[in-house]
Amino acid sequence: MSEFWLISAPGDQTNLQAWERMYMVTSKSNLSSNSKFHIPDLKVGTLDALVGLSDELGKLDSFAESVIKKIAQYIGEVMEDSKDKVQENLLANGVDLISYLTRFEWDMAKYPIKQPLKNISEALAKQVTQIETDLKTRSAAYNNIKGNLQSLEKKTVGNLLTRTLADIVRKEDFVLNSEYLITLLVVVPKSSYVQWQKTYESLSDMVVPRSTKMIAEDAEGGLFTVTLFRKVMDDFKAKARENRFMVREFYFDEKELKCEKEEMMKLASDKKQQYVSNICCTARQAQYCCICSQGPLLRWLKVNFSEAFVAWIHVKALRVFVESVLRYGLPVNFQAMLLQPNRKSVKRLRDVLNLVFKHLDEVAAASVMDPGMDIPGLQLSNQEYYPYVYFKIDLSLLD
Repeated sequence: MSEFWLISAPGDQTNLQAWERMYMVTSKSNLSSNSKFHIPDLKVGTLDALVGLSDELGKLDSFAESVIKKIAQYIGEVMEDSKDKVQENLLANGVDLISYLTRFEWDMAKYPIKQPLKNISEALAKQVTQIETDLKTRSAAYNNIKGNLQSLEKKTVGNLLTRTLADIVRKEDFVLNSEYLITLLVVVPKSSYVQWQKTYESLSDMVVPRSTKMIAEDAEGGLFTVTLFRKVMDDFKAKARENRFMVREFYFDEKELKCEKEEMMKLASDKKQQYVSNICCTARQAQYCCICSQGPLLRWLKVNFSEAFVAWIHVKALRVFVESVLRYGLPVNFQAMLLQPNRKSVKRLRDVLNLVFKHLDEVAAASVMDPGMDIPGLQLSNQEYYPYVYFKIDLSLLD
């Protein structure tokens, strides 16, 4: 991904010559890749409305950027087994983000240009807010499934003293439904296998001879069964503990074990279906997703990433329009351009732009060329200020 600079300057004859000069210098010296950024003739409205809208658009810009970043990160989480393919799923109107930016066209159907700028801004804000709200709902449901599954999965990766035994024990390993006998499970360290075999029958009275069998083993030890009379169970446990044999508090319940297995399988299936499903994409979604095996959550994330990204770039276009009118005045006449700086030539590119367009604002140009210069009366906000209108589009945030 890359960083882009969206800039504008007046479109009169003098500045068109400056544009040509800038274009020639930056292209010839390989400082940046440049393309015109087409913004339609929007309704200007009053100066007061433009000033208020400028502040609102700044907030909306940051909000929209945060939403698309969240969606991109969530796509990475959902595609946990295919993270190398995340970038190819970040599309806008069916094309990669750089192609969409460099060939930007205003969406007349979604954002009619005959309506006031305030209305367009509110429509964009409403759209992005709804996407964020839906994302919270869907992510909460997915995280709940994922969290429950992780809790169950943790039980399968511990040692034999703590892990679930649902996938280990079998009905035939136990004496069941006996009024007098019970089968216990004992975890024995590997170094004590011989000692266990020699002593388990004598740890207490009424232990069934030759009733032990190892049914599972891990790096630390083995899980053994032993059958004895119920009335000596407490005595057996105490003597086993003295010999470093740990009796697990486990009683075979076929229904409970079956439920645990089914719950894990269901959660795993539910989680997987959010990423992979047999439901084919609808015709509307097909422009974003040509892989019909993608699950509903991933499809929703892809579609709404595209929607949010498109909205964000329209917010950028609105900001350029409003700022250009405020900066350069009426009638509306400015040229917008998208620059993709060469990573090694950012400072040189900035110097060239300031030199070419310093006549637009001599005071601002002087402060940019010499940051340590104290110029009375010059108040700069947190937004980077240059003689020309400038906004940054940082796609590296989506890496």
